[in-house]
Amino acid sequence: MSNAPISRSSYLNRNVGDYPTDMVIGNLTYKKVDDLRYGTNPHQTAAFYKPDGLACPVGDMVILKNGKSGLSQTNLEDISYALNIVKFFDHPACAVMKHVNPSGVGFKASAKDAYIAARDADPRAAFGSTVCFNVEVDEEAAKEIMTSFVECVVAPKVSAAALAVFADPEAKMNKAVRILQCGDIKQLPRFTGEALPHHSTYKTLADGSIVVADPLLTSLRSVAELRPASGESKALGLVTSAHSASEQQKKDLLAAWYINLNVRSNGVVLVKNGVTISVGTGEQDRVGAIEQAIEKFKVKYEGGEDIQGSVMASDGFFPFADGVEVAAKAGVTAIISPAGSLKDADVVARANELGIALYHAPERIFSHH
Repeated sequence: MSNAPISRSSYLNRNVGDYPTDMVIGNLTYKKVDDLRYGTNPHQTAAFYKPDGLACPVGDMVILKNGKSGLSQTNLEDISYALNIVKFFDHPACAVMKHVNPSGVGFKASAKDAYIAARDADPRAAFGSTVCFNVEVDEEAAKEIMTSFVECVVAPKVSAAALAVFADPEAKMNKAVRILQCGDIKQLPRFTGEALPHHSTYKTLADGSIVVADPLLTSLRSVAELRPASGESKALGLVTSAHSASEQQKKDLLAAWYINLNVRSNGVVLVKNGVTISVGTGEQDRVGAIEQAIEKFKVKYEGGEDIQGSVMASDGFFPFADGVEVAAKAGVTAIISPAGSLKDADVVARANELGIALYHAPERIFSHH
């Protein structure tokens, strides 16, 4: 047997089409939508399936404009996580995704403004991104998108004028941009209790074993359900958050929580005035995620908002007060996180000393995608 490496083309030619037309998982039949350009990396083949006979916002996507080649597994994962973010908003929202994490999310008055906010949250990471909207992409938004390199644009609707912009043969940027129309985002579950069996998640382990789990959702439905943090200890007794967030900050806290559902843990999300100003993701410790987000803000953010007065969502509880201290020093003034630490009372007490409005979310939202 030759030890020569297999080229990408010969590898794909050897394996493409090997995936079955349909397969059964549990009580559901999955139909193949298409063979993919590749999986996560070019030497991995892949195919895309959807539950047969069911409405699927991702599985039912229509390609309005193709690129040089088809979609990859990472393209689809970016689309999925982005739609899982923008589904929470009732006004225009845009998520810019890179490597299955949001580099920026904006929720503004128009698709164009939401895109600019999301892109400028981390313009360096936004290069070659997947961009998803929860509203129609109009001509103005399309013109703005075409000023920098984007791989995929996904929305429930794309206007004819916008599609003409994307297809302009004279375009200097994005000639190969893929434009996709997704299905009805309202089909996606948002809150605990809404998921159906076909929303289950599947994780394949190293030996081919699989874990089947409920999807990651939240029971926090509105600003009205935000609850001041509290904790109790023998030394301090019952301690409750002594500070309140402004109405805008409460909206930003809820948004940061929803975005953090789709950030790799340990994750934190900083938001101010309807835009993420930084996302800390994939750290092994919580303080490290906060420090990462703060440093990214200093180096990469170009949106014009200052970090002072921003809010932060943490996907797990604070085991000690150090995470709150690091955030407060940077200028964060309101935080949402789950309870559950043995030192909750100490954390709340320290937040009170630092002038932080601290809220406890109803559950932990680790995402180890």
